[in-house]
Amino acid sequence: MKELYKKYHHALPVLIYFAVYMAWFNYIETHRAASYHVIHVALDDKIPFCEFFIVPYLIWFGYVAWIVVYLFFKDKEGYCRACTFLMTGMTVFLLVSTFFPNVQHLRPYYMARDNVFTHMVKYLYSMDTPTNLWPSIHVYNSIAVYIAVAHNERLSSKPVVKNGCFVLSTLIILATMFLKQHSAFDVMTAFIMAAVVYVVVYRMDVVKSMQKSISHRRNRKSYRAIIK
Repeated sequence: MKELYKKYHHALPVLIYFAVYMAWFNYIETHRAASYHVIHVALDDKIPFCEFFIVPYLIWFGYVAWIVVYLFFKDKEGYCRACTFLMTGMTVFLLVSTFFPNVQHLRPYYMARDNVFTHMVKYLYSMDTPTNLWPSIHVYNSIAVYIAVAHNERLSSKPVVKNGCFVLSTLIILATMFLKQHSAFDVMTAFIMAAVVYVVVYRMDVVKSMQKSISHRRNRKSYRAIIK
């Protein structure tokens, strides 16, 4: 049991964070705020509704889970960076939603077409409220997945995988606007947030710095224990 924990203990912080995130998110979704700030920019009115984008939009859930699981088993350092990137943005989203409740009124009043995709969109609308959508986590996490792939030596060396992830991330980002789930403002701010966090996590490499600091402290404690 100790060996198993030692080998996979890095999963614990992510599991705890996921539980906290879901509890927090469910709370702000079920407890309506006194007022909401409407998110809207002129570009939103020029983007048509297209139900076919429901496919990449839903793939997103498995897409994010895939990179986390893959890195967990194949690249511990990449896993720590990717999870730090993801959790940072998701925490900012929760804070914004809590202290700056927002809403958008972009969803169509009726569907111009009747097909399996419009039915899927209707179901999505029934499950997901049009509140607290800024910045877009769908966009931010899609960027995070592609960055994680690009920084993984094995995945980035495979053009089909790397280019495929780029295309999928792009389609998911477009889907947020074409399904009228997000304002273009949500998308732009998600890109800005991703750029800032990228510099901190990947360029400044704070994760590796923290790991070195923790390792150094442990070594010092072990050395002191030996001396005593």
